[in-house]
Amino acid sequence: MTTETITADAAGTWPLGDLTVRRVGFGAMRLTGSAAFHLGTPSDRERSIAVLRKAIDLGVDHIDTAAFYFSALRSANELINSALSPYPDDLLIATKVGPFRDYTGEWGTSARPEDLRGHVEENLRQLGRDHLDLVYLRRMRQESIAEHFGALAELREEGLIRHLGISAVEPRHLAEAQAIAPVVSVQNRYGLGDHDPAGEEVLRLCGEQGIAFVPFYAIAGDAGPEGATTAHDDAVLAVAHAHDTTPTAVRLAWTLSRGPHVLAIPGTGNPDHLTENVAAGALRLTDEDLTRLNTAHGKAGQAPKN
Repeated sequence: MTTETITADAAGTWPLGDLTVRRVGFGAMRLTGSAAFHLGTPSDRERSIAVLRKAIDLGVDHIDTAAFYFSALRSANELINSALSPYPDDLLIATKVGPFRDYTGEWGTSARPEDLRGHVEENLRQLGRDHLDLVYLRRMRQESIAEHFGALAELREEGLIRHLGISAVEPRHLAEAQAIAPVVSVQNRYGLGDHDPAGEEVLRLCGEQGIAFVPFYAIAGDAGPEGATTAHDDAVLAVAHAHDTTPTAVRLAWTLSRGPHVLAIPGTGNPDHLTENVAAGALRLTDEDLTRLNTAHGKAGQAPKN
């Protein structure tokens, strides 16, 4: 499959509140180095800026970031600001709040509700904006998200936030948040063969209610923040061979096949990988492909037998 002329248009679109984005976006975490939570060798600044500008050239209009995406000398938000400001009118930048890292990179305790204003304002400063298009509350193991989500809803009423989302949640948290303010998007860990315990149910509920479902680590597998998995099973390899494409493209296409409300935000610091990821939005899996991949996904989610 040739990738040079394929843009994000090929994946189709989905609404996020009163905004509409293409279903293949870009995750900014890996712009800062080998992983956003690594304080060793920083990424090449000019290369990261080039990746961001190329994403826009390829039609990407949805970038996912966070103030806690930083490594030694590199901040994802600062790179986005430097590369893209003044921002295109149709660009949606989503960020997330809740987790906290100090200046050394160490994780602190999760934010209290009263801390979230500061988290939002820090993202505004770093991005150089007067409002945030979409802010996710990232749940940090708390049983209830009502107080935290309510604090963000107040900031939405003040005009600092346009739309709200939630992340790392179970179905009950979605219902809890919706009782407070509209939820336009849910961001959970989900991918082929990588099961979040409540992932399938949240995916289904979002589809029924017209809410975007945005998986993170969709191509990472067990590697998580370290990058794309290299553990491709026979089903993924066979489908990739049949379409003359990469296993990563197959994993992204499978993710998008889970419903028209599913968005992809693959991240990379490599311009060539960016082109391949965007092109995956044009890959159309056959019914036979999907049966094969869905079977592999189901088997991966089964508990091992004693």
